[in-house]
Amino acid sequence: MGAYVNVQHMHIQVVPMTLAPLLAAPLPVQVHAVAALGALLVGLAQLAGRKGRMAHRVLGWAWVALMATVALTALGITGASGRYAWIHLMVPLVLTLLPLAVLRARRHQVPHHRNLMLGLFLGALVITGAFTLLPGRIMGAVAFGW
Repeated sequence: MGAYVNVQHMHIQVVPMTLAPLLAAPLPVQVHAVAALGALLVGLAQLAGRKGRMAHRVLGWAWVALMATVALTALGITGASGRYAWIHLMVPLVLTLLPLAVLRARRHQVPHHRNLMLGLFLGALVITGAFTLLPGRIMGAVAFGW
């Protein structure tokens, strides 16, 4: 595992990364996090790889399945109050845009497909994922110990 440096009052403290907060979380949170990390890795491979080949299609279907899993498992995750947060608005968006993006690819409307998939990757995965690293969040505790 890695570590980060926490500078407080001119004192440097190295805090090791730990999976303990994630392993202690409810199962929907664990599945959600693993699917999101998988979608991030597959998405990066898709962006770096050649398009239109069989590998792109296979990885693309894997990415769609992972993103659907991320969206659906989000429905089992609520705050301490038991209510959904604003970020849950991404669920219907993702579940609507994923099949639309696949349809665009099947119809060979490549620019539309690319824009939808890139938008989902950046908006529904990278940007929303960054919020999970904030203090008080489980993934923030995993990555940074806060």
